[in-house]
Amino acid sequence: MAASVEGEFPYPGILTTADGSDAVVWVESHISHGACAYPITSSSRMGDSFQMEVANGKRNIWDEELAFIEAESEHSSASACEGFAAAGGRITNFTSGQGLVLMKEVLYTISGKRLPVVFNIGARALTSQSLNVHAGHDDVMAVADCGWGMLFARNAQEAGDLALICRRIAERTETPFLNVQDGFLTTHTVESIRFCEPELMEQFVGKAALRNLMDTNNPMMTGVVQNQDSYMKGKMAQRFFYDLVPQAVEEAMDKFHELTGRHYRSVDPYRMEDAQIALVGMGTTMETSQSVVDHMQSKGVKVGCVHVTSFRPFPGAQLVKALKGCKAFTVIERMDNPIAQSNPLTAEIKSSFADALIGTEGYPSIDSIPTIYSGTAGLGSRDVRPGHLIAAAENMNGSGDSKRYFTLGIDHELALEMPEDPDVRPEGSFSMRGHSVGGFGSVTTNKIIATIMGDPDLFGLHVQAYPKYGSEKKGLPTTYYLTIAPDHLRTHSELEHVEFIPLNDVNAFSLGNPLTGVVDGGMLFVQSPHADPKDVWSHIPEYARTQIREKNVRVLALDTVEIAHQVASRPDLVMRMQGIVLLGVFIKCTPFQQSRGLSDEEIFGGVEKALRKYFGQKAGEKVVQENLTCVKRGFGEVFEIPKSVIDADVALAA
Repeated sequence: MAASVEGEFPYPGILTTADGSDAVVWVESHISHGACAYPITSSSRMGDSFQMEVANGKRNIWDEELAFIEAESEHSSASACEGFAAAGGRITNFTSGQGLVLMKEVLYTISGKRLPVVFNIGARALTSQSLNVHAGHDDVMAVADCGWGMLFARNAQEAGDLALICRRIAERTETPFLNVQDGFLTTHTVESIRFCEPELMEQFVGKAALRNLMDTNNPMMTGVVQNQDSYMKGKMAQRFFYDLVPQAVEEAMDKFHELTGRHYRSVDPYRMEDAQIALVGMGTTMETSQSVVDHMQSKGVKVGCVHVTSFRPFPGAQLVKALKGCKAFTVIERMDNPIAQSNPLTAEIKSSFADALIGTEGYPSIDSIPTIYSGTAGLGSRDVRPGHLIAAAENMNGSGDSKRYFTLGIDHELALEMPEDPDVRPEGSFSMRGHSVGGFGSVTTNKIIATIMGDPDLFGLHVQAYPKYGSEKKGLPTTYYLTIAPDHLRTHSELEHVEFIPLNDVNAFSLGNPLTGVVDGGMLFVQSPHADPKDVWSHIPEYARTQIREKNVRVLALDTVEIAHQVASRPDLVMRMQGIVLLGVFIKCTPFQQSRGLSDEEIFGGVEKALRKYFGQKAGEKVVQENLTCVKRGFGEVFEIPKSVIDADVALAA
């Protein structure tokens, strides 16, 4: 997907920071009549946000009242969508994992009735081994045979854009669509994106003019029982509608590009012009692959990657065209079905090449099939690092050690080992990895920092902020990540190269080595009840003091807990407010304010704007102002451990 450019296209987008859930809700709350949903992680944020828009009285573009219906299960919510759409309403749903699979019976019915609904999915692993609420493609592959279109997003921008594109295709072909993004890795990752303008949405999909199957003035029979003489005729007749879908997908994507400059394709090749090997897949992994391809190409390796945006309709001919010039390619999937011929995407691509080889109409002519490798990675949001993808690329060397099927990121007999794990962030990037405790407010603070750094009126930088969520949250250790860069960030993996490490959790030093990956000259912030720099330093373990000296790390400290106690007007806010103090510390100690030449007044104006975005509607103005006070105190009261204290420690040890 190419980024739009201001001035070259009528609707380049509204610059903002948002996660994939926000991007989807922005679109759906402007163009739909309502949502019928039942909350399930990781799609709950979409349902919560849509319901909040309804509660706040938001109306769609055409000044129509929005509805939100929460049924008693995911199956019931899908049935409610069926009825809503059958009555001529433009409806959506938000679901994941077991919730989507529970809907499967109804999904067949919706497609069979030609109801053009769009369901937005936070793709999630299924309980096929144990319960996991994180990213996997098991759920969407489990319903791939239901007659729905399926488009896959790589990031938050694409999640929002594809929600709109899905709607246009669905209504022009009377075919329901799933808009799929990776659970947590996209649904909860805040990035610099462009919201679709309301004027664009109005022009692109128009006011809903859908068939009302329940119109008593124009009665229609639907969903009836059919016997041997009728059922097959009706089922096969549906091919008329499905034959329209591939062209409608391309038309919608081309039109979207014409209006926004953001170009989507059913098959999106990257640096494939002279590629001899390629990585193929769907979702966030394939955006990380782009950074890996750039890194490997800089070393002379002729490698490219291909993102499959449209899994349904399956673009077999386009994939053969994109990959037929390769000697080999590897398909990486976020699921594993060991007793199938191959995992789903691999099987479909193999079938496409077989069709091309036997001369099937519409396929490119080929004389041979590239060597096809297949790998499983990222199940349950298992980290997929650039080094893992380099290993997958190097596995295609054709040697006797190459594995036709492999896995990545775990200790297993089928796993490939990373040959290297390079820093593939854009030049000039600044990353933070924080160690905190669930409930301290640190994850929200991280999102607010991203909002401020991405604010076009302040810093206007590209950001990516996300937490390492666990099923256990409040009261237990958590890690959160933030990267700020001059260009779009394409890696979706945990950060091992960081410039700043805040430790909100005083026990972090005992739970591992929180200094892993800190760069030379980086910064460490320590939550400490001590005001004397010598006392702060003495409470840092010796192993950490040694690393701090070796890497010339600046050490900052402050008692954020005491500040929260003093500022919070309610006891329940104390725990959460200690996290927001870090925002002031971040602004004070990182180079961004100085590099932009911004005054304190300008900075705190942006801070207040961001705080109101996150807390204003839910908590009220008083809480906004208390949070602002915490930020200002963090900015004004943070102190640094003098180098003389650190050096004195060395002298004492000698």
